Amino acid sequence: MSDLAPPHSPNGTAYRISGRSDGPVVIMIHGLGLCSAVFDGMMAAFDAEYRVVRYDFWGHGDSSAPPAPMSLTVLSEQIIDLMDHLEINRASLVGFSIGGMINRRFALDHPDRLDALAVWNSPHERGVDAQVQVEARAAKVVDEGPMATMDAALQRWFTPRYLASGADGPARVVAWRGRVDVTSYPDACMVLAAGVTELIRPQTPITAPTHVLTCENDTGSTPAMSHAISREIHGAESLIVPDLQHLGLMEDPDAFAEPTLTFLNKVLKP
Repeated sequence: MSDLAPPHSPNGTAYRISGRSDGPVVIMIHGLGLCSAVFDGMMAAFDAEYRVVRYDFWGHGDSSAPPAPMSLTVLSEQIIDLMDHLEINRASLVGFSIGGMINRRFALDHPDRLDALAVWNSPHERGVDAQVQVEARAAKVVDEGPMATMDAALQRWFTPRYLASGADGPARVVAWRGRVDVTSYPDACMVLAAGVTELIRPQTPITAPTHVLTCENDTGSTPAMSHAISREIHGAESLIVPDLQHLGLMEDPDAFAEPTLTFLNKVLKP
């Protein structure tokens, strides 16, 4: 990603546009404590096919603090505001982790603005033990600050061989976490912990073409969760990437980009 300061929408959303000016629009939504640079490793592939908009959600990266208490709806409406600012009528949304919760909320609230949905490594209905763990991590952030859970997160998110390789991914993740808005970040953690309940078996189901992907060893957004998401969306595709953990998209960007682009091309360029 360029070191130049990104443009901002009037409400304070930082964004970057790349790719084909004449292509269908794909909007990419990062995960908790990260920023839009998490997608850097796959941008060449997406840019070759689409007009790509990456943005930092509230309280992350270069974006402003949220204008209202953090919720999936507030985070979803940020996308609508950005689309209106950029005069984008419809788009496909690629969301990673909480980004895959945000884009599902968007799909429920604004189906008329959505072409397709890609949900990567995103949580769904948790068992009791898993829910207790994610709530405990959120509470630790509330009590001790954004960096309190960082070391343990790196172990969950990256494979041991990647952590031992000297690659710069873990250091980048630590730097991104260090930039979050300390006031709103605990609220974002609580949205990740509690917000998933509003996405489970919604009364009005998601109807957009959907591709659901996670990694074999992602303990927080498990293969079982991805299969459950796909079962609740008619016609959804589901794919499990072998071996990798939560931030597999940084270890092997092609394992995410290639199947997602195949899906998008099938939907948007039949």
